[in-house]
Amino acid sequence: MEREPNNTEAMTKDILEKYDRESQFRSKIGRWKWIVTFLGVSLTVFHLYVGYFGTIPSQKQGAIHLGTALGIIFLLFPAKKGMHLKQRTVPWYDVILSFTAMYVTYHKVIFYEPILRSRISGYETFDIIIAIIGVLLLLEATRRTVGLPIVIVASVAILYTIFGNFIPTKVLSHPGWAVDRIATNLWYSESGVFGTPIQISSKFIYLFLFFGVMLVHTKIGKFFNDLAFSLTGRFTGGTAKAAVTASALQGMVSGSSVGNTVASGSFTIPMMKKAGFKPEFAASTEAAASTGGQIMPPLMGAAAFIMMEYVGVGFSTIMLAALIPAILYFSGILIGTHFEAKKLGIVGLPKSELPSFKKLMLRNGYMLLPLFLIVGTIMAGNTPQRAAIMGIATAFVISFFRKESRLSFWGIINVLEQGARTALPVIAAVATAGIIAGVVSITGLGAKFAAGIIALSGGILPFALVLTMIACIILGMGLPTTANYVVTATVAAPALINTFGLEAIAVHMFVFYFGIVADITPPVCLAAYAGAGIARANPFKTGVTAVKLAIAAFIIPYIFINSPILLMVDVTTVPLIIAVVTALLGMTAISSSMIGFFTRRSTIIERMILFAGGLLMIDPGIYTNLIGLVMMIAIWMVQKRTPHSGEGSNTGKASLQA
Repeated sequence: MEREPNNTEAMTKDILEKYDRESQFRSKIGRWKWIVTFLGVSLTVFHLYVGYFGTIPSQKQGAIHLGTALGIIFLLFPAKKGMHLKQRTVPWYDVILSFTAMYVTYHKVIFYEPILRSRISGYETFDIIIAIIGVLLLLEATRRTVGLPIVIVASVAILYTIFGNFIPTKVLSHPGWAVDRIATNLWYSESGVFGTPIQISSKFIYLFLFFGVMLVHTKIGKFFNDLAFSLTGRFTGGTAKAAVTASALQGMVSGSSVGNTVASGSFTIPMMKKAGFKPEFAASTEAAASTGGQIMPPLMGAAAFIMMEYVGVGFSTIMLAALIPAILYFSGILIGTHFEAKKLGIVGLPKSELPSFKKLMLRNGYMLLPLFLIVGTIMAGNTPQRAAIMGIATAFVISFFRKESRLSFWGIINVLEQGARTALPVIAAVATAGIIAGVVSITGLGAKFAAGIIALSGGILPFALVLTMIACIILGMGLPTTANYVVTATVAAPALINTFGLEAIAVHMFVFYFGIVADITPPVCLAAYAGAGIARANPFKTGVTAVKLAIAAFIIPYIFINSPILLMVDVTTVPLIIAVVTALLGMTAISSSMIGFFTRRSTIIERMILFAGGLLMIDPGIYTNLIGLVMMIAIWMVQKRTPHSGEGSNTGKASLQA
């Protein structure tokens, strides 16, 4: 399917720059371009080397990983929003900051052994200065690449560590730490900046982000779009269903809700509007589906690797645990678009205007080989590093299958550099999230947060879950996926695991889900705002509609907390099949309730009964399933007998030029 000639690329760039801080970099930097290229290529080659040979101590690897990224960030990202459009080179002060950031971080590598000994003997004054400068430069680099939210959270965490003795309440107060002790602990220990998050980033996340860059170079995004339209375009509301399917596929390799929304939405949102969907609905469909891409195996926005370390299970276990909830999430959105299309009378696209699935697979099916290879390699018991290297190598080979994706020498250099550029915001955000994790560790904030949750909830699990959900949505607002998960898992998860004895993987999936849906939850719903920008729709209404479509993300976590069968925990075949089937029926009832249409437009009472019945069916239990099913069938029978408030006026039957 060819795109109609328009200003799509310019519009995409403008919207990304408006809503995605990661896209606000200098495009014209003069002679410094060669330095950025050298650093970017070197960083990617370094990760490919250690990914294959694995010979570097984790603290050294983390320092090289972060130090090189900080150096590139100060050369590419300006201090103030909008300055990247005006500057023609890198200002002298950013050059100084760039090389200073690299030195203070490489300091850990250069003086690796003495720093290890200093943990016992005490740090020199120079080491303390280096640590303070390092933390400050990290916060500034994160502000430039990601934005203020996570920097504010990290700064408040540091201030809390210093002035904890001034907090009046006993629940949160602590003796307080000296500045030099905080700085050295955060910079040199394994529980701060260079703790688990940055180590996982340097070992796994970077390689998988580069894998995504390789796939993008093979034009897999267009293949996903065409594949989605060939599979769903002919059905009722086909354009919306294709948008959901394409976003689910793109989410497998994407690490950004906003980026996914803009990349897919620049193509799918105009088509949905042309089909007859309202602008807010078109934008919210893309935003909800793109946000769901972050919970889609195998990558889950690259947070899966950190979850693997935190929970203490294999990567294949995380993938399996995420699979059914992700299917239910996207099923809920697909069903919602179906009912909205039925309500408006929007039909599918003519077969003549759709790509042929058979021809697509014969011509481009090989593009899926790297994804299948990665999943197969991991399921066979190999390490994620080995799987990533295999996937990258395969993507490199298949890039030569077609002329437009074939790599020249400079093409290889460009792809290696793009791998580094793509990783910059993630590296900065994850390192800053390490500050928050370090503060939680040294102040006991996790236990204090748990005590607060228990006090407010009265020790009642449902209340504690609701409070944790609210905390995760607030903490997740404006944060990239990986940093989002680190913050919520560090602060919120221990409260539920230690207090109520819940399954660790269920709790971590719970906080992960609610951190992610912050991207579509008003008032800070960046993915919804980006979609609204493309659709020229009301941003707040788009966010509200996206929440209605993504209702599964607000319900399913409560279900798998109480019954982890949906996460493949202690699972047997027959109960699992029953749980999945009834959950899908439940999502149908709930989505129908949210849209207000089942076999016809539903009354308020009918919507309430459908919603309640849907909840009962999603909860895996024979009695709840039967009651919910009876409620759903009852509404179906009532609506069949009273078929008033008819369907739409076939507003979407106009054929579309795909």
